[in-house]
Amino acid sequence: MGRRQRKVLSCGAVVVRDSTAGPRLLMLRSFGHWDFPKGLLENGEDPRQAALREVQEETTLDDLTFPWGDEFFESGPYSRGKTARYYLARTARSDVAILPNPETGRPEHAEIRWLSLAEARRLAAPRVKAVIEWAVGRMG
Repeated sequence: MGRRQRKVLSCGAVVVRDSTAGPRLLMLRSFGHWDFPKGLLENGEDPRQAALREVQEETTLDDLTFPWGDEFFESGPYSRGKTARYYLARTARSDVAILPNPETGRPEHAEIRWLSLAEARRLAAPRVKAVIEWAVGRMG
């Protein structure tokens, strides 16, 4: 009999901000890959709590709302078998910053940007493009 492997879950959010030029998505670049803020689920957290914590730790955004509820999209596997779960969140803030990881003292990301839908689609790898299309479908 095969053993069931426990799913390693990374939780995050597609963060949307309205602008005069249309919706903007917040993406981070690390090792040449663009993705949404996310990180590993910690003991005792539910996935949406983990997504909120990770967004705040990685971007300083602390005003997220979830007008689309608890709906999520999972992508993966990626990076040694992890699954990424993304919620769709809204912010009113445009100011963001990349903070150092509390454990290493170094930033995990090289760049952070608010992107138009076209820019996000252009920069994203196929796994992340699927997340963008899911989010766009929910935003209506």
